[in-house]
Amino acid sequence: MAPSTAGAITLTINGEKHTLPVDNRTTLLDALRERLDLTGTKKGCDQGQCGACTVLLDGRRVVSCLQLAVAAEGREITTIEGVADGDRLHPVQQAFLDLDGYQCGYCTPGQICSAIAAIEEHAAGWPSAATADVRPEAGVPPLTADEIRERMSGNLCRCGAYVSIVQAVARAAGDSALAGPTDETNVAGAA
Repeated sequence: MAPSTAGAITLTINGEKHTLPVDNRTTLLDALRERLDLTGTKKGCDQGQCGACTVLLDGRRVVSCLQLAVAAEGREITTIEGVADGDRLHPVQQAFLDLDGYQCGYCTPGQICSAIAAIEEHAAGWPSAATADVRPEAGVPPLTADEIRERMSGNLCRCGAYVSIVQAVARAAGDSALAGPTDETNVAGAA
């Protein structure tokens, strides 16, 4: 008799526990979308190349299309549905909204989850491929546009909203020099 490839798992998603039977080969993306109706996480390439399915796993970003659901058991999963605080948007969500960091919106949930983690990684002093001085004594590198682009490079936007995405990440991280025009300027410029 062949061993079973199915079992029940309990996933903690956005602070809530969900127990569900799954085939052991089910990806976290498919469990979220198809089994739990958390459709904010998008299926793009299904190969880990576009970042549309990015979620936070114990605070670190992962492409959920390459993560097995069974491997996420016992860990904290945060999807786009769980980043806001009730009716109050997460600062990254608000910055994307204020600065039009989206066009069609398909990649936006993954972009936002990735940006949340990228900002935390930067604040913790993690270097990126764009970091000029990676020595620990150099401290946290400045959050330049190049740093943001490199840290967000795993998330593609087929509409090309990259300029606004960089500005939104900078604003959410508190860098007013890179954050672009204020809301008042945006509104006045649109009139």
